[in-house]
Amino acid sequence: MTTLKPAKGVLLVAEPSIIGDISFNRSVVLLAEYNENGSVGFILNKPLEYNLHDFIPEIDSKIPVYNGGPVEQDNLYFIHKIPELIPNSVEISNGIYWGGDFKEIINLLQENKIDESEIRFFLGYSGWSNNQLEEELDLRSWVITHNDYKNNILGKSNANFWKEKMIEFGGDYLIWSNAPENPSYN
Repeated sequence: MTTLKPAKGVLLVAEPSIIGDISFNRSVVLLAEYNENGSVGFILNKPLEYNLHDFIPEIDSKIPVYNGGPVEQDNLYFIHKIPELIPNSVEISNGIYWGGDFKEIINLLQENKIDESEIRFFLGYSGWSNNQLEEELDLRSWVITHNDYKNNILGKSNANFWKEKMIEFGGDYLIWSNAPENPSYN
């Protein structure tokens, strides 16, 4: 379908063939880092039943927390589009940043200076060791696509994002866009 190679800022869209994979079934992952040591990404479309206040009680915030992936699920991670407010942020691409000074985020949230549309929090992340992502791509577990949404990806990536990508890809993917998450329910 595509000749794109893995790179920071691209989207990895789970192929329908990875049904049954608890972590990545129907996932859309923003690749935040890609180098000779491996890859790091965050699942954009799997909100959890928690909000930020559940993890940081001193913050009175209902900002939802997403499942970022199966690695280090006892840690909170974040991406954002406000590097001017959050020191030590690292640009992923297209105006999306990863990390930064967490104490400053707490201050900004307490002062209501960060809007939900500017930041996304994740429990855990998605990680691949050196060549592991390439092996999964060879097995056709993922479709790589450009992040055409740029830094508006935070507002775009909802629970229906995978289905929307299937419709966008067209062809045989259209069938999967309406299939039940677990085919045995059909």
